[in-house]
Parts: sequence; structure tokens; C-alpha cells
Amino acid sequence: MADNTPFSGGEDKPEFAEVVECNAAVQKSPDDFDAWEKLVRAAEALEGGGLNRNSSPQAIATVRDVYDRLLAKFPLLFGYWKKYADLEFSIAGTEAAEMVYERGVASIANSVDLWTNYCGFKVETSHDSDIIRELFERGANCVGLDFLAHPFWDKYIEFEERLEAYDKIFAILDRVVHIPMHQYARYFERFRQLAQTRPLEELLPADTLAQFRSEVLAQPPESVQAGTQQIKMERGELEVEREMRVRIDNFHLEIFSRTQTETTKRWTYESEIKRPYFHVNELDEPQLVNWRKYLDFEEVEGDFARIQFLYERCLVTCAFYDEFWLRFARWMSAQDGKEEEVRNIYQRGCMCFCPMSRPAIRLQYGHFEESQGRIDVARAVFEAILIMLPGHIETIIAWANFERRHGGLDAAIDVYRRQIESTECDIYAKGALTAEWARLLWKIKGKPEEARQVYQKNQHWYLDSRYFWINYLQFEIEQPTSSETESAQYEKIHGVIEDIRKKSHLPPATIKDLIHFYMVYLLERGGKDAAKEYLVLDREINGPFSVQTTNKIKLAEDGKESTTDRRLMMENGHPGVEIDEAAIRRGENPYTKYYQQQGDYNPAVAATNGPTTPAHGATVVVP
Repeated sequence: MADNTPFSGGEDKPEFAEVVECNAAVQKSPDDFDAWEKLVRAAEALEGGGLNRNSSPQAIATVRDVYDRLLAKFPLLFGYWKKYADLEFSIAGTEAAEMVYERGVASIANSVDLWTNYCGFKVETSHDSDIIRELFERGANCVGLDFLAHPFWDKYIEFEERLEAYDKIFAILDRVVHIPMHQYARYFERFRQLAQTRPLEELLPADTLAQFRSEVLAQPPESVQAGTQQIKMERGELEVEREMRVRIDNFHLEIFSRTQTETTKRWTYESEIKRPYFHVNELDEPQLVNWRKYLDFEEVEGDFARIQFLYERCLVTCAFYDEFWLRFARWMSAQDGKEEEVRNIYQRGCMCFCPMSRPAIRLQYGHFEESQGRIDVARAVFEAILIMLPGHIETIIAWANFERRHGGLDAAIDVYRRQIESTECDIYAKGALTAEWARLLWKIKGKPEEARQVYQKNQHWYLDSRYFWINYLQFEIEQPTSSETESAQYEKIHGVIEDIRKKSHLPPATIKDLIHFYMVYLLERGGKDAAKEYLVLDREINGPFSVQTTNKIKLAEDGKESTTDRRLMMENGHPGVEIDEAAIRRGENPYTKYYQQQGDYNPAVAATNGPTTPAHGATVVVP
């Protein structure tokens, strides 16, 4: 179906030039919907845009291939399924068009428009009323509960009117009047009028009808004055039927009232749905909020069929949002005996819709299959994610923990080892995986010394890895101690902090956060000299740059604080401010940008103090 050169020998012909060009654009950017639209238009324009059974085999094969690939990529585009079916009808006839419609309703089963078109097509091309009615019933089960399902129901009623099957029309209306939908009142008026001419047996179930009849017969007959006497008249069958029809009409009015109430409750949410169909463009936040609230509402109402149908509607509009797929799977998993339905939700979300850049639903699917005892499937899920997202830390950690649960600690470590040795993992991912390896040795194996060896032997590789150093420091601080062993553990923690300050290449903000963490440790668990060290660190990380000894040493090419001090004197007080002489002539403060980056700039203070002008011609280069 999807071939890189799908034109079956026609690509060398001049009329195929635009198709070839558009196809190249699609292959270059397969997620670009505009490129797909251009390709479809180019394919449809072949042979003057009137493809039919007499068109060239190359043109027919090309347009089919384009539609097949488009709808494999975006299966929720109901309009393109309709166009494809119309095209196949022109090219190959009824059966080919029907096959396209079947593929379409399998891909987007809750599309009112697609089912309406399909049923209308069947009405026009088939003479078997039972087969047509069966198709309408399939459609009713798929889209009948939609708030905007009136085009479908109108088409169904229109079909039965052609056959003058008024009993079936009444049965359809009897279903529709219970459904909260946009045009509920119109259907009820038709239903009420038709009820006046239908036999009593069609109006209500037999048990309800018998109850109404017994109530009518239980009432005493009316008395008629005859001279001075009152005579009780026996009811005839017509009189009984008349009174029963009055009761039935009141019963139907109660149905209307309930449907009206349910429709009004849902109108709050339905009126906020601005895009009820699928599109590749993102939804704005109010639309997402409205779907969340609508789902909350239906879940509180508690009707399983309506809740499931609303989820399916939501997942057409919000197909690319994994939060709704996850929510649907979680809700379905709370229902008894719905494991296969949950699996179907995960598979649809993972395989067709949710972007690979958001692998959370795929990880959740792996956990689900594990919970169902399908270990090989769960493992395959993790492996598949890493094929598309090599080096994805969260997936590797989940896979390692999965292997630990089913194969032991060595199996988990083997996952980490293979990923660390892989060329597809960058240095930052490897730093994180090394930290997780150490965590296994510490938390699972219960061997903190082995974990420490992993950190110590690998720290020189991961001087840039924030994940590695955060976990290393946390590991040492969380080791259990006593009053006798605290001082020895302090030396280990202090050593990690010194490496972070003097050897690591972490961003200054990260170093500052880690040192703050260590300063809390000093005050809570430090010895007699902890306050002295605390104040030194406080000066180093919170004081002005002129007293930040460690930072000045790291900035100096020769590792000497005095070198940075000399530069500060030569370059007007700071090694990282670029001097713009034109800006100075305009009266702008050259330090403004620096202080803004530090988050310390106050315009009011700057206006009061006025501009500070450095020595003429000074130029500062960031080390």
C-alpha cells in the first residue's frame, strides 16, 4: 500500500510531475497535513480531474495509493473516507465503494456524517430493504447517542418512509425520544402525532399497557342522570381505549420532560464544543477543559453506554492528547470484566494516535500487559519505545525495573549495562542510568558500598550530568548513621560537595541548589564546626561575586583566584559584562543585562542611581 515510488511506472510522465513533487514533500515531512492535502489535490487532478473506470491504470493506482497512505496516517478524517468512496464508485463501482466505507466506519465508528453517507449510499445502490435496515441498525448502535445525530436518524426515517413502514418509523421514534439530542423536540412532536394513529400494542410494552388498562377499568364508571335517577353506564371498548390513550399521552409527556431535562444539562457542555471533528491542529485550553468537565459530568450520571460513547467522541477531537486515552483506559479498567476493552484502548492510542514524543501511554500499556501476565508483550512494548526514542531515560528505567521484577537484579543491571554501552545514549542519559544502577545496588541488593563504588568510579565521566550528581549527593546524605559513625559519613558527603563545587561542570544554579541542600544537612546533622562551614558556603554561593572564591578559581585559566581578581580590575569589576559604547552614550547602564539575568535588577533603583560608566574602550569577554 505505502510505497516510496507508488506511481506504477507513471512517474516519468509530465502530468505526474506535480504528484512526484508533492509526494517528495510528504515523505520529507509526513506529519505536515498541508503537504498531504496538496498531494491529494495533485493526484485527483490527474487526467483532468475526472478519474473513472476508463482512466489510465497509472492514474488510478496513484490516487488509490495517496488515499491509502493518507488515511493510514490520519484515519479519523471522515471527509476523506467519503471522497475516497465516491472515487472508488466512479472507478470500480458499488462493491469497491462499499469496501472503502467499511474501512472508514471501522476507523471512525462514531462519525455521524460517515454513517449517514454510507447508509444513504446503500439506500441508493441496493434493493434489499433488510440489508439496508441492518446497516442502519449498525449505524444506530455506533452513532445513535450522539448529541448531533439528527442527520442519521432523519436518513433512517426517510428510508422507512419510502417503504411506508409506519410501524418501523414509530419504533425508531420511540427510541429517539429517549435520547438527549439537539433536535429532540422535533422528533417528539412527530412521535406524539404518530402515536394517535398507531394501535395500542405499539405504544407501550405489554406489561405497562396491561397496568394502564387495569387502572382504567378499576375506576368507577361515570353516572348519567335519568330523570330522578342516576344510572351508571358501562364502559365500551372504545371508551376504555380513549382513556388509555390519554394516560399513554401523559406517559409520553413525562418521557419528553425527562429528555428535555437531560438535554438541557448537556447543552452547557455541547455548546462549548467548537470542533467536534478531528484535525491535526491543537485544541485551545478552554476546549480541553470543557471535555474534562463533560466527562466528569457523564461519569457522575453513571450511564455506562453514554460514558463510553462520550469518551469515543472525545477521542476523535482529542486524538493526539494522551491524557484522554489514559483517562479512558483507567475508567474502563474500573468496570468489571473489561480487560479486553482496556487493551483495545491502549493499542489504539499507542499505535495510531498519541505522538511517540509522549511515551507515557506506551509505558502504561506495558504495565497493563504485565499485570495480565503477558510478559513477552510487555517487554516488546519497552523495546519498541526505545527503537523510536533511543536513550529515553524513563523507558529504560521502567524496562530495568520490569526485568528486575521478573528476572532478578542481574537482569535489571544487564539492561542498564547494555544501554550505557550503547552508542545511541548520550552522556546525560548514561549519567542518569549509572545513578539508577547504583540505586539498585543500594536499595534492592542492600549493598551501599557497591553503589558508592559505582558513583566513585564513574564520576569523572559525568561531570555535566545533573541527574548523576543529585543522586550521588542524595545517596550519601541518606545513609543511616549513628553518633559514632556520623563524622565518618560527613567526610564522604563533604567529599561529594567538594567535587560538585570544584570539579563538576554543572550550571551555577544547580550547584547552588545542591549546596543549599548540604547546608541544611550541616545544621541538622553537622558537628561543632558545622556553623563555620555553613557561613563559608553561604558567603561563597549567596555573597557578591568578589567573595566567591571557588567561582573565581574556576573562571581563571590557571586556576588561581588572583588571576580573576586582576581581570576584574582590568575589566571594570566583572568578567562577564560586554561594554557597548553606543549604549553608554545613550545613558544606558551596561550592567542592566547582567543583573536582569541574575534576577536582581530593579528599574526604580537603577533610575535613582543613574548609569554607571566604565573606563573608555574596555571590552569584557565571557570565559
